[in-house]
Amino acid sequence: MSDGITLITGATGHLGANLVRQLLAEGETVRVLMRTSQDNGALEGLDVERVYGDLRNANEVSAAVSGCSYIYHCAALVSTIDGNAAHKREVYDTNVRGSINILNAAKVHNITKVVVSGSLSATGYEADIASHEDMPFYPFDRHLPYGFTKHLTEHECLKAHANGLNVVIATSCAIIGPHDYVPSRLGRVLIDYANGSLRAYIPGGFEFVSSYDIARGHILAMQHGRSGQKYIFGTTYSSVDDLLNIFKQVTGRPLPKLRLSPLLMATLAEITDKTWYKLFPNRPRRFTPGAVRLLQMHRRASHDKAKQELGYQPTELSQAVQAAYDDFVRRGLIVPAK
Repeated sequence: MSDGITLITGATGHLGANLVRQLLAEGETVRVLMRTSQDNGALEGLDVERVYGDLRNANEVSAAVSGCSYIYHCAALVSTIDGNAAHKREVYDTNVRGSINILNAAKVHNITKVVVSGSLSATGYEADIASHEDMPFYPFDRHLPYGFTKHLTEHECLKAHANGLNVVIATSCAIIGPHDYVPSRLGRVLIDYANGSLRAYIPGGFEFVSSYDIARGHILAMQHGRSGQKYIFGTTYSSVDDLLNIFKQVTGRPLPKLRLSPLLMATLAEITDKTWYKLFPNRPRRFTPGAVRLLQMHRRASHDKAKQELGYQPTELSQAVQAAYDDFVRRGLIVPAK
């Protein structure tokens, strides 16, 4: 247990809600920075100090940081769409300018250490090779605004490190597990599957991380991570077919009957993105060109650095799915199959 107050941004998100609970269980004193419109039950009944402000407002961020000793910066605007110019500006201002405000305030207020949440989308990719921390980000690939802003955020962290701030990057893969209050895209897939409304799916694969593991990884990064370093936290790679088989075992529901062609769905996603969604560029949807593309990359990630330097030990993906299912049932978002 550390002395002083720990600030968490993004505490109502999937990662943040799990991190808050682990820190409280370890006896930490927790302050959360949140917008006045946020909560939706993620922090209900938890003994945390709430301060309100916008990451994009440097003065409000400074006020939230003042008096703290440690910061977990987990807040980000996650998006799988390109969107219009206004959407891109909002993603940039939240993810990059907001992070700059956190890092600057941490330096001014003599924060002992900062852990910033990263994304696998900001890590280099090569086919048939597990992504690792030293793989450079290739800027000329077709990146979504979210992934590009997370890359820029890493750059800002390295600048802050060079200027003397103790800062570590904790990189996340696709999160699944309990305390998913938004819920996330993956959480909605599990809800739809468990309620019998997921009729079709696209094969593919990705590196997944349990919400317990990624929260634990952040704590290990705070305790043992070297300043200026990046650590990737995942639980395991899974194909979509294998993940849905875990869903089947946990929920008792049969698999969807339609296994769609990735090429067909990629083509349809591109067409709708340039036609129907051109009129509504910021409307969320399940199958975006970016989402289909990510599944077809079959990205794997290496956890070796986190294991060797931090003592990170991932759990089991099936445990995360079971815990997510149980939590959704408890909250009434899933009606168990009879």
